[in-house]
Amino acid sequence: MFQLHKTIVSEEILEKEFVCNLSACKGTCCVDGDAGAPLSLEETDILKEIYPKVKPFLRKEGIKAIEEQGTSVIGFDGEPETTLIDGKDCAYVIFDGKTALCGIEQAYNQGIVTWKKPISCHLYPIRIKEYADFAAVNYHKWHICDDACDLGKELGVPVYVFLKESLIRKFGQEWYNELDKIAQELKK
Repeated sequence: MFQLHKTIVSEEILEKEFVCNLSACKGTCCVDGDAGAPLSLEETDILKEIYPKVKPFLRKEGIKAIEEQGTSVIGFDGEPETTLIDGKDCAYVIFDGKTALCGIEQAYNQGIVTWKKPISCHLYPIRIKEYADFAAVNYHKWHICDDACDLGKELGVPVYVFLKESLIRKFGQEWYNELDKIAQELKK
């Protein structure tokens, strides 16, 4: 672990390799597990605001879940998360054949909304835990991402490089540049 500005960062994000492999996993992270994607309070407001624009991209089951439970819910841990369909699929998930995709991201890709998706989704397999004075930046290992780890190794892409866009979105360009400098130093 090392400190970078107001973050405590696990070296695993520099050492582990990862590249999402949707052709292998079919987006299982959006339909597996027992909780929705973690959200900040700001993101819960964004979801309320953009829902009318995102709704046409969603499946009827997702729309039903959102209209019954809300655009976000409070999870077992007392924190906000995305709504689930029958405790399984994220309510915002859509399918392209057998592959799960994000309906919010599809609306973003078509220029309908300016918010790509929850930062916790965009950052995966990095998980952020916010504390009063700092944020912990950790690598999260989940067996469903074994194919992504294998592809990352094959291509030689560290987690932090694969997630460059989302890390910059979360922490800024300066933070990322310093992270990259630390990674280069550790390689020596």
